[in-house]
This record gives sequence, structure tokens and C-alpha cells, in this order.
Amino acid sequence: MTKRPLWMITACVLSLSLISGCARKLPSLEDEANEADVDKSVYNMVYFAEVETLNYLQTDTEVDYAFCSNLVDNLVDYDKYGNIVPGLAESWSANEDMSVWTFNIRKGAKWIDCDGNEVADVTADDWVTAAQYVNNVSNEAGNQYIYNTGGIVHNAQNYYDYTEYMLLSDGGRLTTDENGEELVPVDEVKPEDIGVTAPDAHTLVYTLDQPCPFFLSCLSYSAYMPVNRDFLNKSGDMFGRSKENILYNGAFRLTEYIRQERRTLVKNDKYWDKDNVHIDEINAKYKKDTQEITPDSFLNGDVDQILISVEAMDTWMANPSAASQVHSMRPDISYSYFYGFNFKPEFGAKYEPENWSKAVANEDFRKSIMYSLDRRELAEVYEPYNPEILLQKTITPETFVSAGGKDYTDFPPFEQIMARDPFDPTLAQSCRDKARTALEEKGVTFPVKLLLPYNPAVINWDRECQIAKRQLEDTLGTDYIDVIVERGPDTGFLSAVRRSGNYALLLCNYGADFADPATYSEPFTAGNSYSFWDKSEDSSVKELFAQYEDLINRAISTYDDTEKRYELFAEAEALLIDHAIVCPSRVSNGDGYIADRLSQFDGQFAPYGLARSRYKGMVIHERSMSMEEFNAAYEQWEAERLKYTN
Repeated sequence: MTKRPLWMITACVLSLSLISGCARKLPSLEDEANEADVDKSVYNMVYFAEVETLNYLQTDTEVDYAFCSNLVDNLVDYDKYGNIVPGLAESWSANEDMSVWTFNIRKGAKWIDCDGNEVADVTADDWVTAAQYVNNVSNEAGNQYIYNTGGIVHNAQNYYDYTEYMLLSDGGRLTTDENGEELVPVDEVKPEDIGVTAPDAHTLVYTLDQPCPFFLSCLSYSAYMPVNRDFLNKSGDMFGRSKENILYNGAFRLTEYIRQERRTLVKNDKYWDKDNVHIDEINAKYKKDTQEITPDSFLNGDVDQILISVEAMDTWMANPSAASQVHSMRPDISYSYFYGFNFKPEFGAKYEPENWSKAVANEDFRKSIMYSLDRRELAEVYEPYNPEILLQKTITPETFVSAGGKDYTDFPPFEQIMARDPFDPTLAQSCRDKARTALEEKGVTFPVKLLLPYNPAVINWDRECQIAKRQLEDTLGTDYIDVIVERGPDTGFLSAVRRSGNYALLLCNYGADFADPATYSEPFTAGNSYSFWDKSEDSSVKELFAQYEDLINRAISTYDDTEKRYELFAEAEALLIDHAIVCPSRVSNGDGYIADRLSQFDGQFAPYGLARSRYKGMVIHERSMSMEEFNAAYEQWEAERLKYTN
């Protein structure tokens, strides 16, 4: 199955008009005669992943992040193109080297309870309180790491380390931990020493340990959400345990919450930006298996959103009415997928790790593998109707960031990479022949065993590995390469496989933490567990790593010239691809396919953080997009984003 070319889409303008600006109004089941309820905009949905906690300052799960993003606002907000716009901060400024950021907190913003009653004003101290809570180890905040990303908030990690020492040493009384390991004393750091301060009720200052031009993009994570100090202290360990044990200053409040049954969000009438909230009520019912929801449930209006797996698509496409309202998800460019080579193998002797170490150090050997992978066929495993939408030629996804009116992937270092086809069997075989000659002289035996593990808990990963095996062996020959597809553990896969170096080639993914190319350089820096190329003993690989590290260091230190900064990062990334240190593959397809009366292009967007999870700005339409309508809308959005992005 192939994607229809966009030039074949007919009646595009008419189709798009059907999905824009027409909110569906549903009467209240409780009182249909009530005039106000007749105009209520209600969105009904099902969900299969339950929220673990409402404590947004503690959680480290994406499900919790996404849900709480509709209940509590951040300092900054986003428009539909990914531009940062004022949120609970009306304005902000930075010093010359961007190491001190000052925010002017919006006056009149309110904290309310789940019943809609006003509790307190939102003040600058709410963010000071959050920083002190998240960086206290006793609160077990899984999202604390974000304070050490990018600019590094002054003393945040030092306070965390001090509270950890005090906890393990029972207030300094113990000299060894429970395992008998020596506890090294840590100098005292007080919570007020953290570089987050409130000079007055509406002024908030973050002090960083280094310049950070992209610091604003770090603020969209839940660790930077505010919390009212008095309410937090009063709640104690009960904070986030129920809808009554958090306060709300976001677009919605939680009025009903029964685990693994249902939850209801109601528009916050005291919200500072309520005119941009167009949904009055969101009713969500829990379904362990969303595939139990039939097309008829959507067509008759029982639900307004259904996630559709690849396996269920045949059923939907067989129903003409349903097929016309199914479309792809917008590619999730917050995650990049790539095949990584392991330069320091730690797998068993039967897979011949020493032989692999010699082979992988040869650039032509790596290129023979890279040019043999047909990314389009691999992507069809996850997106059979529209695979091209996922394909990437770079590690940093297209449209992730831009500068000077051009996308990051359009910077000069990527010119040849973007122009060539990364699947080239003829070139792969030419590289194979050169590699074989050079490697035989070094004592490498053929076929080289290539261990390719997969996580059985991830749907279709095994299928992708089997296709990759066929591609490699058909192109290069089984006398050259012996691809061994191996099932990894159901749990703890990352620790047992990738982080342990228990692979030769592995499909990896990496998620962006902020809006800067630096985020996608991190997997390949010293100490990484994605390729271990910094630990290679081969002189040619060592030389390449030194060049990469120099480029990255120069890029990071360039904070006052965005185009120059991006140019250096692009040069470093191009080095990885040109020398086949890594093989770019695709981005994520989100949840596959969907029928949804909300349009993804109405709401907020950012290729990181929480923006895409928010219902603010979204409008309920009469019908869902078709595949053709989605393709046209996505193409239009991409063009507009490049034009309107700051």
C-alpha cells in the first residue's frame, strides 16, 4: 500500500472546509431543556492508559504529564506552529549571556479547587516552591533531571545531592549506607540557595550555571509547573493523590476521577485565557482494549475519538463511512529513530564480539549496512498507508527547529545527505567489496555475525528486525553477513541490551528535551550508551569522535548567533551520517491511525514537552478528517510553520 501523491488530492478546499470552524454542540443529558446546556461543547473519548498520580511534580510518565498539562499551566505557552508565547508569564527577559532569566508573572491568575472555588492567587513563589520540592530527593521526583538540562539551574543538583546524603546518613549520623558503602559528606545547601527566586509576588528569576539560549523551551515540562506553597504543605504526602488534593490554574479542572472507570474535565471558568478554551467538558471512559470500540461507535456519536491499530485498519477501511474519517497521526518529531552500531560489544562469545569489533571499525563495512536498509519498507510496518510521512535522512527530524527562515535540515552541511537516497544497493555492494578486502587482511572472518535484538513488548519491532535481516542478507549475501535476530527481555530491555552493549546493531530512539539541536547530539557524546563509539580502540574511529566532540563543544559555546550555532551542530551531525556512525531511519507515528472530531492542527504544538497534549485551542468538528484531507492539512501546516515560526 502506498501513499497517494498530494497532487492527486481532489476537492481539497471543499474537504478542508468541512473540518474547520464548525463545533458540534451536544445537549446535556441531565437537562436537555436548559438553554445554556444546549450550547455546551462536549467531547467524549476512551482511554486505555491510566494516570498513576496527579502529583505532576513527582511523576516521570508521559501519561501523567499529558493529563496534568490540561490542569496546570506553565510559564510559557505555544501557538499551533510551535512558537513560544506568554503563558502564566506575561513577559520575560534575559541578561546578555542568557544565564539569568526574569519572568513577569501574570496578575489575576487564580488557583481553584476541583469544585471551581478560588483558593489563592498565582504568584512567583509558586515556582520557587516547585523547584525546592522537585530537587529534594525525599520527594522522589522522577523529572528532576530537567533542572540539569541545558542551562543547569544553579545549585539545583547540589541541593538534590545534599538531601540525598542527609537521607542516607540519617541526618549525618551514619558513615556508611545499608550496603556498607562509605557515605561521603556533602556540604550543606539550603533550599533557598537554589537559583530560583521571587523578588516580589510577580517577579520570578532563574539563575543558571551557563548560558542557555533555549531555556524557555525547558519550561514546558511538569517539573517547572507551579504549586501553591500553603496548599502543598497542608496536603503533605497526600498531594496529588486525588482530585481534591491538587489545585488548578489551567484550562480545565478535574470533577470526576474513578480509576480504570472514568474521568471528567470541565472548563475552568476562572482561567486567565478562557476565551481560547472551546471545549466545555471532556468525558473519558476507560477501556482496557480500545479495539473493542467499533466504527459504529464513532459514526453514531458515542465517542469522538478512537485510536486505530494497524491490525484494525482493514475493518475500518472496509466500511466506506468509517474509511472516510480515518487518518494518520501527525508524525511525532519529539522522537527520532535510528540504527546504531555498537563499537564496544559486550555480548556472548557465540556471537564473536572480537570479530565484530574489527568489522564495525571499518567505515566501508558500516556503509555497506547503512545503504542496504530500505527505510520505506521498514516504516510500512508501522504506517502502511502513508510511510513516507515518517522517513528521515537526519537524526534531528525535519521541522524540529529552524533559524534564518530555513529548517535545520536545510543547513549546508546536510545538502548532500538530503539530496541522496539512503537506500542504494549498488553502493552497498561496492562498499561490501572494499570492506571485505580490507577486513580479510586484518583477520576478520566471514560471514560477520550481526546480533540484532528487539523488545517483544513493543508491537511490530520483531517484524521490523526480520525485514531488516532479509534486506541486509539479500543485498550483501549470507557469505558476508549473518544477521541474528534475537528476542530481548520483556522488561528491563534498555538495561539488559542497549546500556549493557549486548547488541551489534540496534534500532534506537531518542526523545528531545528542548528546542535546540544540542538535544539530539547527546546520545553520541562521551559516556553515551547508544553506540559506545567514544570507547572504540580503533584510531580512525577515535579521530572521528575527536572531531565530533570539538564541533559539539564549539556549538554549545556559541549562544549569541543562532545560525552559526546550528551550522556547527549540523556539521557534527553530518559527520555521524557521512561516516555511518549511525543510520537515520524515521520518526514515530504516534499512535498509528485515528478517527477524531478534533483536528491536530487547531491546538498547540511543540516537538518536545507538553504542548501537544493540551486541549486548549481545540474545537470539536462535525466529522473527522479523511486520509487525503489530513495529508493536505499536514502539508499546509508544514509550509505555514516554516513561514510563521519565530
